[in-house]
Amino acid sequence: MVKNVSIIDYGMSNLLSIQRAFEHVGALVNIVTTEKEILNADYLVLPGVGAFPDGMNELNSRHLVAAIKEFSQKERPLLGVCLGMQMLLSRGFEHKETAGLGIIEGDVLPLPKDMPNFKIPNINWHEITEPNQGRWNNSILQNTKNDTFFYFVHSYFAKPKDSYDVLAETSFGVLKFAAAVKRNNICGTQFHPEKSGEQGLKILADFLK
Repeated sequence: MVKNVSIIDYGMSNLLSIQRAFEHVGALVNIVTTEKEILNADYLVLPGVGAFPDGMNELNSRHLVAAIKEFSQKERPLLGVCLGMQMLLSRGFEHKETAGLGIIEGDVLPLPKDMPNFKIPNINWHEITEPNQGRWNNSILQNTKNDTFFYFVHSYFAKPKDSYDVLAETSFGVLKFAAAVKRNNICGTQFHPEKSGEQGLKILADFLK
């Protein structure tokens, strides 16, 4: 059965790459821009690149925030990618404090600038690990092996208040941070699965399950 995936277009994402990735794993993709389209979605994806305040400003100006929050309570799958994942949290501190969607409680903080041999923005492949044995069961990482590498591009990181919301971890120097988050039907990746080759496509396929 073909799955219908709705990707939110709010002006801050390379939609084509994630659209093609989902189509590659057999999904029928809809690009959505309205509250009604979001609420009617079967599978919803919030992508994003750029700054946290700009992303939230675009969502607010297009009157999409309430619809995304309402969708998150419908027990249907929601996936945030990169900035999209960060905006699932309560607050961001990029340039200024900005309220996020508040679907997962926590903050988005700057990567430390005093890490020798680590540059910001962090543009690199990093291996991800399971924080607790069995955490990846029945999740988008259920068919992913520990220490698999994924592609990251970011200057800020998500810090959920509840450690159980951390689905996967990775490291930037001595800092260990959330590479992926999950709460019930809501999940997100700091890395870009659509740019992470076959391993990333596997995650998108498992999102559809």
